[in-house]
Parts: sequence; structure tokens; C-alpha cells
Amino acid sequence: MRRTLLLVYAQPEPSSLTRSFAAAAVETLTAQGHQVLQSDLYAMRWKAVLDADDFPARADPARLSFIDESGHAYANGAQTPDVAEEQRKLLAADAVIFLFPLWWYGIPAILKGWFERVYAYGFGYGYQNQGNRLRYGDGALKGKRALLAAMVGGGERDYGPRGINGPLQELLFPVTHGCLFYPGMDVLPTHAVYGVNQLSREQIADQLHAWRKRLAGLFDETPIPFRRQNGGDYPDGHQLAGHIAPDMEGIWAHLAAPSSPTPRPAMTEAAAQ
Repeated sequence: MRRTLLLVYAQPEPSSLTRSFAAAAVETLTAQGHQVLQSDLYAMRWKAVLDADDFPARADPARLSFIDESGHAYANGAQTPDVAEEQRKLLAADAVIFLFPLWWYGIPAILKGWFERVYAYGFGYGYQNQGNRLRYGDGALKGKRALLAAMVGGGERDYGPRGINGPLQELLFPVTHGCLFYPGMDVLPTHAVYGVNQLSREQIADQLHAWRKRLAGLFDETPIPFRRQNGGDYPDGHQLAGHIAPDMEGIWAHLAAPSSPTPRPAMTEAAAQ
């Protein structure tokens, strides 16, 4: 089946592993017969900061309310062209792949700014004017798949269950559960490459081979089993019911499975992010 995929990537260096992964994704997915859309954020000179310049036709010139102005711009076709184009790509895509180096325990600022500007009120949140009722499993992007591909400088042990940097799944939870699952996407386990600054040419080749194999089964994988807000586990839409995972708290209580999502087998440890 021919599908449309969107690649969003945030790395300015053409020789980086992130950019090699993006090129391999375009080649692999196109060879499978899919349509591939791209958002190379640095090449696009993407404006990362959400500010008053995003709302040239203000609803209230006296006070800047991001929720009100974002909703007004989205509902009235008054968004900046770059934001409207990214929304168009998102709606057209059956799956979205985000590729980035892990910088200071999170995604690069330019990618965070992509979410902040593209997720307008009425689109990324406040969907169909339902406030907080259509989120975490529901929303404008429901039915689409999402995958993070993170290039990590540190070794895998540093990001393990007892690693000094903390588990990668926990560090990226605000993205997987928040930026992706919140507006309804089915989120796949993160594809991580560790120790990227020490990879040999042969190891880079191995990483790219494993990446192509992963892409081949992108629509067959089981998503991370995040609990849907409207699936019955959150009676008031805010907190888990007392009988749901009563002995758990924090991040992992919000997965339907009793434990954290199973990470993919470790890639070969140890090229520029």
C-alpha cells in the first residue's frame, strides 16, 4: 500500500549521522513506493521562537495571549505561511519520523520550536473546540504513526535503567507522550543510536542497515501502549482511577502494560550526531 510519510529533521551538518539517517529514509521509503515529504528545519531556516510575529492579524492588539491568537489565526486562515505548510504536511502524512541529535537531554531547540509553532490551538490542542476532552489518544492527528530517531552521544549504559543520565524513554517522555500521543498519534518505540561520536565506518554501515530494516516494518510495529484519556482509565480526564495501576506512579503508570515500553535491541555501540 502506498503511503505518505513526513520526515522532520534537525541537524545543520550535512555529514552528520542524523542527515545520513534522513537520506536513507528517503531512499528506503521511496523504493517501497511511498511518498516522502521533508522538513529540513535548518535548511528551511525555521523560526524556532513563538512570538507576536506569528500573529500578523491580531485578535487583541493590546495583549498577547498565545492560546487566543493561535486559535484565531488557525480558525481564520491567518497563520504565517510556514506554519500552515507544516500543518498541511502533517495532515497529509500517514506517519511522521523525527530525526535529531540528543542535545542536553532533549530535542534541539529548533525542533521544540517546530512543535510550539505548528501545534496551533484547534489543531495540536483544543481540537474541535473541545478543550481538554480530545487529547491523549484523540485529536487532529489520530490514526497517524510517529517515530523518534535519536542520535545519542553517550553510551547505552549511561541511558539504561540505572544509567547516570537516566533512561532515554523517560527523558523523551514529554515528546512521545506529550507532543506525539497528546494530539492522537500512535507512537512507536524510539530508535536510538548510542555512542555516535565513536562509531567506525563499519559500525555506521551497520546502523544504517538496521535503520532500513526498521523502516521496512514501520506500519507493522506495535505502538507504545500509552493509556488513552477517553479509554476509561481517567474517569475525570485528569487522574488515573484508583484501581488502575494502584502500586505505580509517575511516567510508567500511564502505560497500559505493567512495565515500561520494551526498547528495541541495542544498536552497535559507539560518527557525528
